Amino acid sequence: MIARIWRGRTKAEKAAEYLEFLKKRAIPDYETSDGNRGVYILHRLNGHEAHFLTLSFWDSIEAIKSFSGADIARAKYYPEDSQFLLEFEPNVEHYEVSAKGLK
Repeated sequence: MIARIWRGRTKAEKAAEYLEFLKKRAIPDYETSDGNRGVYILHRLNGHEAHFLTLSFWDSIEAIKSFSGADIARAKYYPEDSQFLLEFEPNVEHYEVSAKGLK
């Protein structure tokens, strides 16, 4: 299994609205992609900014390609992201899942 990690930032006052957008648009996109094993959205406020982290789990590199495109290192963005994000990080990170500790 492979973990895919994306990071983004918004203004703090847009955090709740962006989180709702992610719940309605991004999560269903992940969940309906073949080979996706789950997605978590994490966020925290830090002064005037909100930091978001999307952690998704995939069966294989091929499954990620079907979701994100051939260059799996490139971040996937939605048109609506431009209403919220302070910058567009070009890349995401991938890790092999080596152990699992959730019950």
